[in-house]
Amino acid sequence: MKVITETAALEDVCAAIAEQPFVAVDTEFMRETTFWPKLCLIQAAAPGVEAVIDPLVEGLDLAPFTALLSDDRVLKVFHAARQDLEIFLKIGGALPNPVFDTQIAAMACGYGDSIAYDALVQQVLKRRLDKSSRFTDWARRPLSDNQLAYALADVTHLRDVFPRMRDKLESAGRLSWLDEEHATLLDPIVYDTTPENAWQRLKLRKTTADYVLALQVAAAWRERQAQARDVPRGRIVKDEALYEIAEHRPRSPADFERMRAVPRGFGNSRGAQELLAALERAFSDPDRPVYRHERLPPAPAGLGATVELLKVLLRYEAEEHNVAPRLIASAAEVEAIAADDHADVPALRGWRREVFGERALALKHGKLALRLKDGKVAVEDAG
Repeated sequence: MKVITETAALEDVCAAIAEQPFVAVDTEFMRETTFWPKLCLIQAAAPGVEAVIDPLVEGLDLAPFTALLSDDRVLKVFHAARQDLEIFLKIGGALPNPVFDTQIAAMACGYGDSIAYDALVQQVLKRRLDKSSRFTDWARRPLSDNQLAYALADVTHLRDVFPRMRDKLESAGRLSWLDEEHATLLDPIVYDTTPENAWQRLKLRKTTADYVLALQVAAAWRERQAQARDVPRGRIVKDEALYEIAEHRPRSPADFERMRAVPRGFGNSRGAQELLAALERAFSDPDRPVYRHERLPPAPAGLGATVELLKVLLRYEAEEHNVAPRLIASAAEVEAIAADDHADVPALRGWRREVFGERALALKHGKLALRLKDGKVAVEDAG
């Protein structure tokens, strides 16, 4: 199998793809020992065009491909796109657009929630995938013909899956159902690696201002260390260590030695000195921002049974419409609707309101009833 290793060849194949309405894209990458994903292979398949690109070849300029990914005339089709999009944002400075994620589309087509790629291909195309090269070290060269064929098959099958899913959604009037999900996928905030925002990925165990400030500083320090050394965050210190640092706010190297989650000897490291200095700067700054926890109003008492009824209705409507429940409403949205008829949640807007929201409010106010009929849930107007 011919692999693209020269910029001129890449320009030619990108020009051919640009003449097509869509292109299926996939990547092979390694990330087990790095912070940034190491891109090892790019696969692309459009109608009549197939390509395997080796980004590890010295001198290969990926600019023609990243330009193609930004071409709004060509729809980019992925399966479970998030990690691929993160990679292309890193190497090209922009997210591919427009995109179509077949894993998201599968929820609206009745193929279940977060379906794996091989399962989707089997259900849509009735093809079984060869997964023998699944655990390949994609950074090692040379790659065998079998490995390259395995990689290319991921996009050639995807090229065949996409039109069937698109046509199914279009005939059912559901293409617009994916707009919000795809918009979320293309939100740059999802891929933000700004160190000062790293603490937002952590679950707050306390909400006092000093605790949150220490956690913000410690998380930002770890993020900078991980990015600079290109290692996973956990290789610097584990999350549990950040929580302990925020709780005890160390002021000297010896303070680290009394923390169970901090590696032994860490207090004598350069990293510890940098972290202590960062904490000192933050807490001595008279203009430092003060975190104030926004408490949600308490939910009305006795909502438990209402929430459970609404969850039953959600499951019922999802089965009736042959769509994954998660695409319609999350558990938090169901709880919000139980507490407030005017909750600002997606489930009370657009197509989700038509499919579930209106009936959820009707059930909540006794205008609908749930009952068992022949062992199955039935929904009927309340008499």
